Amino acid sequence: MSLSHFLADDQCSQQELLMLIDLAKQIKQNPANYSQVLAGKSIVMIFEKPSLRTHLSFDIGINKLGGHALYLGQQNGKLGERERVSDYAKNISCWADAIVARVFSHESILQLAEYASVPVVNALCDLYHPCQALADFVTLSENLTKLGKDELAQLKLAYVGDGNNVSQSLMLMAAILGLDFTLVCPQGCEGNAAILDKAQTLALQSGAQITVTNNIDDIGQQDVIYTDTWISMGDEDADKKAAILAKFAPYQVNHQLMAATQAKTVMHCQPAHLEEEITTELFDSEMSVAFEQAENRMWAQNAVLVSLFSN
Repeated sequence: MSLSHFLADDQCSQQELLMLIDLAKQIKQNPANYSQVLAGKSIVMIFEKPSLRTHLSFDIGINKLGGHALYLGQQNGKLGERERVSDYAKNISCWADAIVARVFSHESILQLAEYASVPVVNALCDLYHPCQALADFVTLSENLTKLGKDELAQLKLAYVGDGNNVSQSLMLMAAILGLDFTLVCPQGCEGNAAILDKAQTLALQSGAQITVTNNIDDIGQQDVIYTDTWISMGDEDADKKAAILAKFAPYQVNHQLMAATQAKTVMHCQPAHLEEEITTELFDSEMSVAFEQAENRMWAQNAVLVSLFSN
């Protein structure tokens, strides 16, 4: 595999994604075999946004690979304000062996990759969350037997809620891997139009079917339902939150929706706002693989790092 960076889902081929999924499962089963891959290497983690799962899974994962993780938090300000992104990239490249960045703008990711002389990993931006999507497909791969399938391409996956960076990465990765993907959301919440067009183009190549609907009753039969919080950072204002909750209320994922779609598994990338986008009963049920997804963040990200340092 010839990865130089891991910036967006659509920059990987179907073969590369399947290899990363398989590698994540191998590392998970035999972590000791990979315990020295990052020996003597330091990874700088730039975090413009707060994080639990992303921070911990990268930090502990890098340690499991024998490397050293250095966290740069929000106290350093937004990239490009205190100093140019290009200067960040060039300075960090003097000392570190790779950069992991959780940022507000995808443009910051692109600039880091352009000016850094070391690999850059997108740990989240406004358009993509490729590490989350990769972990999700690792989780689905592990649950194929439970879902009655032999391969990922046989699955039908629906995302219900706000069209955001998570839904966009899932849609792109599904399109590349050949899964049928349905996005169900309120009108005007479909996400980035250019990414949707890109997913449709990729689906033509893989044989996947990409469906977008605003009507929850049109969701059809599904194997897996995925949801995410409706309230994004910055939308916590009481009046704004109330308007969002009213708009999204028909799109709650619950046992009734699971029964109507015949879905056997529900996914959530967390943090979960229980009784909003998903009921507590369903989130805590045996149908939920939310904590498997959380664990697989580390293994999927380690697969990316191992691949970046295997070139």
